[in-house]
Amino acid sequence: MAIIGRKRVFRVVATVAMLSVLLLSRVVVGQTQPIAQIPTAPPTQSWEPMADTLRSEVRQLVVVANDEATRESITGSYEEATPGLVGGINEGANLGTIATEIGGVNVSLPVPILTIPGAVYGGLSGTMKREIQEFRDELTEELANAESHPLTNDGLALDVHHNLSRLPQLDTKLIASSVAVPEATDAVLSVAFSDVAIHVEDEEAILTVSAVAELRRNSDGAIVYKRMMQYVDRDTLANWNRNNRALWRDYANFASHYLGRELAAEVFSRILVAHELRPDETSTVRRDRKDKHRFKTKSVTPELAWTFALREEGENSSSAKRVKGSAISYDVEVYDDHRLIYSRKRIAEPRHVIGGELEPCMSYRWSVRPVFEDGTEVTYGEWMRLESDPENKVKGRNGLVGRTASIAPAYTQDFAALDIKCGRR
Repeated sequence: MAIIGRKRVFRVVATVAMLSVLLLSRVVVGQTQPIAQIPTAPPTQSWEPMADTLRSEVRQLVVVANDEATRESITGSYEEATPGLVGGINEGANLGTIATEIGGVNVSLPVPILTIPGAVYGGLSGTMKREIQEFRDELTEELANAESHPLTNDGLALDVHHNLSRLPQLDTKLIASSVAVPEATDAVLSVAFSDVAIHVEDEEAILTVSAVAELRRNSDGAIVYKRMMQYVDRDTLANWNRNNRALWRDYANFASHYLGRELAAEVFSRILVAHELRPDETSTVRRDRKDKHRFKTKSVTPELAWTFALREEGENSSSAKRVKGSAISYDVEVYDDHRLIYSRKRIAEPRHVIGGELEPCMSYRWSVRPVFEDGTEVTYGEWMRLESDPENKVKGRNGLVGRTASIAPAYTQDFAALDIKCGRR
């Protein structure tokens, strides 16, 4: 990044309103005619997984990162004595991505700059404004360096492809946007991070990362399904800034992890079925007396167990009937506060002994999901989550909403907790 005097100068580029949705609708990989000439049905708006009838039409799928955008350049400096860029942080909603001059090469962020609504900003104290601005500046600088964070469109496309490549009913390819789509392709799935935003409530800063997936039929370029997902977590500014913004990096890691697998699941791999999935005790894992969703163990190789059962009210649904005719296995995952540290796929029984040693004096989060294999097709149920408060259920309809990032990442907050006692056994 070039430094002029003592100032780091950025070129700030404005984006069209609602960049996340509108720009994606303009991008078609390998289309044979202009989009304006193609009669298209309106994309799905119900935020439900893609319909089975539509899924059955797609067998040859291409996944591509969508990096296209229409941008308008504006210039500003982060170290000028202003509350924000180009006239103030209250104009954040009109600011786009950051581009930096690195050795004469223009490098642009794949996501819009962190924004704060002007109405919120105007009611804050001068000290709070400075803290928010410093926090936003530091995060924006990190976002400008694609090597230091996971929120890149290429990384998102790789995650989506990785999750879809496990489905035997799909032949999934990952290609660059400049590569021609194979003629036999049924559909093209383009994915992109579309926004990173800050919202402030009292002393807390709420971070939101949004991502969009758009499925186009390859034969005529028609949009047949579109889905936006969000990953939201909150904490105090002091906690976000502590330890050189370590909490932000954990947040970004989990946002990338969650959004990549969630977009893949919503579009192709998840089946909705009314079921009960709960953690159980074993000979090495005991339930905490005060918290039924927290478990304790003396073993560093504990045995985890769970119960899966269809609910009566869902037994007659088409999904339930399909599940009843399927072979059921389970995927298991264990997380620490920073990342996924253990996983096993397609476990036949509803119990599993951890195949590696966990660390004593540590607390982990773990979950399972059912895997349904029906002939040549594989689909998944939802990951086992504990009951969250009604407010989060409403807010989380379009994604996942955390409650306190420093307690546990939003993705794992509602997973069963496992405390390993100190000492070895």
